[in-house]
Order: sequence, then C-alpha cells, then structure tokens
Amino acid sequence: MNGYQVTFFTQQSERHRGKPVGDWLVHLAREMGLRGATLLPADEGFGHAGRIHAAHFFELAEQPMQVVMALTQEETQRLFARLEAEGVRLFYVKAAVEFGTLGAAAQ
Repeated sequence: MNGYQVTFFTQQSERHRGKPVGDWLVHLAREMGLRGATLLPADEGFGHAGRIHAAHFFELAEQPMQVVMALTQEETQRLFARLEAEGVRLFYVKAAVEFGTLGAAAQ
C-alpha cells in the first residue's frame, strides 16, 4: 500500500484539551479509526528556535516526543483537516512510503 509516514514533533509539556499533545494525537488517531500511531520519547533535541529540549531525571516537561503514523492519502487528508479544525499547532514531517503487513494474518 502506498501512502505517507507522518511524524509529529512535540514535547511532554505541550498540551491540547488538557492532555499532553503526544497522548492526545494517539487517542485522536484511534478515535478516527486510523491504522495506528506510536508515541516515542526522545532524550534530547532542539527546535526551530535552537533551544535544547531534554529529558532530565527530575523534570520531564521538556522531553521531546514524536508521534509516528503510516497513513493512506485519504487518511492523511482526514487527519490534517481534523488537526486544522482543532487549531492545534504542530511541526510535522510527511514522507511518501510503501507500507504493509508481512506474515500470517492475526487470528
């Protein structure tokens, strides 16, 4: 199947509707019936302003987070329309990919 790998970048302290943005995106993907979403914490990174964001033992608020999804073109359009409607501000990378499942079908 052809589509997109969409990766959203945020940090633990960013919130939307009272939830961390990463968690909110995963739940939104499920609510929309998308095929999946993975939330990945990172140790350190920097954004457009050049400021370092890092996970520290006592303070995880600045911990960088990624949410990764493999989507069809139609799913991508629906998701981006929903994000626009929600007014959430996110940096993302969208790359064309081929994706699928290998092995025996799940029972």
